[in-house]
Amino acid sequence: MWKMGVLKVEIVLLLNLFLVSGDVNNNEVSEHSLELTQSMNLARQELIQETCRRFPPRFGLDDLPPSQLEHILIDEEHKLLYCYVPKVACTNWKRILMILAGKWNNTDVLSITASIAHTPGLFRNMSTVSRPERDYMLENYHKMIIVRNPFERLLSAFRNKLEGDASSARYFQNRVGKRIIKAYRENPSNESLEYGNDVTFKEFALFLTNRSEQMADILNNEHWQPITNLCHPCLIKYTLVGKYETLLDDSQLALHTINASHIQFPHLDHTSGTAEKLHRYFSQLDLPLIRRLYKLYKHDYRLFNYGLDNIVGFDLG
Repeated sequence: MWKMGVLKVEIVLLLNLFLVSGDVNNNEVSEHSLELTQSMNLARQELIQETCRRFPPRFGLDDLPPSQLEHILIDEEHKLLYCYVPKVACTNWKRILMILAGKWNNTDVLSITASIAHTPGLFRNMSTVSRPERDYMLENYHKMIIVRNPFERLLSAFRNKLEGDASSARYFQNRVGKRIIKAYRENPSNESLEYGNDVTFKEFALFLTNRSEQMADILNNEHWQPITNLCHPCLIKYTLVGKYETLLDDSQLALHTINASHIQFPHLDHTSGTAEKLHRYFSQLDLPLIRRLYKLYKHDYRLFNYGLDNIVGFDLG
């Protein structure tokens, strides 16, 4: 019931955002939009906290090894902690962090290439700080996370990393694809074993759900790790909870909150046909396999108010 209440709040607030029109001046529109976005942000925080009370974690923050906090990037000047999630606008937010930290000489976000934004060691992260410093930051800093429908994110990772012929895809095909094909395909061709560039979505799903110990090194890749494993939202109280579906509004709120409204988050053309792609790929999986896949991401679904209606026609709960 609580989840349905939060969903209704989100729908009403989204409608209000779309209805903000030219009846008032731009400053008033902007202020009103920020207020509505903040209301959605608070509703999302409440859902996370309520869900964490119902399904408490089995360990505490002090039990985590430091490596479990390396996705949380630190901007000390703006008192911001940002947990980046691959396939959820993390490239643009890393670009923004570069500008905020003075690591780039202009405020044009898209002038920074993705390869530069993802340079290892570019940002300080929470795995490097002492426990007292960590606790101080968690108490006093803004804490941001941006989330996405888990299966949409998973499909985006599959299409980007295991399909196609981009350099990043070739890297994953060589390191991951070849091993998936060898393990899950009957009578693979020599070409498939050599290049690993024709992994099917079903093979990818079997790889994820079978949890083979021999593949632990690639199973735990950040691109398909659940957001709850990367960002620990039941242990860290995020104060800015954005969603991919409302990315621009949520990013503007975050920039306003940290007094960085002079930076413009890029207007992105969301890829069209998302529902069609989801149906096309997930129709390759039988319902038991979808259920097994859902179990891997069920905490993401619960915490962030997503459902499976657009994939199987009903929610697996």
